[in-house]
Amino acid sequence: MSYWLFKSEPDTFGIDDLKARGKKGEPWDGVRNYQARNMLRDEVKKGDLVFFYHSNTKVPGIVGVAEVIKDSYPDPTQFDPEAKYYDPKSDPDNPRWYCPQVRFKSKFKETISLDTLKTIPALQDMALVRKGNRLSVMPVTEDQWNFIMALAE
Repeated sequence: MSYWLFKSEPDTFGIDDLKARGKKGEPWDGVRNYQARNMLRDEVKKGDLVFFYHSNTKVPGIVGVAEVIKDSYPDPTQFDPEAKYYDPKSDPDNPRWYCPQVRFKSKFKETISLDTLKTIPALQDMALVRKGNRLSVMPVTEDQWNFIMALAE
């Protein structure tokens, strides 16, 4: 099992939206960065756990946990001209973009803010707190995962 952090803007799709999807979960679609795509396509697997991170909000931070319930598959929005994430250069025979299916697992009582995470020496190597890292999908080590989960308790 691996650990991840996925970012989403709560005004677009927040942790409460994922919770409302119930057991069937939701495709983590719309990722249009090649580095993030490669992680989704090649590394994110069913059974992995994900920190759900609210970005572009007054207090950005980790708000809960999701689980990957289906390995990545071609993101259907890339082929839909009506979709926000349509990519006219994507070919169904050779898709560019992938998405896993994720399901709500838990919501933290309080947001663990980015500002808080940046002050913790044990997390200084975490991709999220390093300068210039703006990816929407990031790996999290087991030690980082356990440390953050302890903060959430």
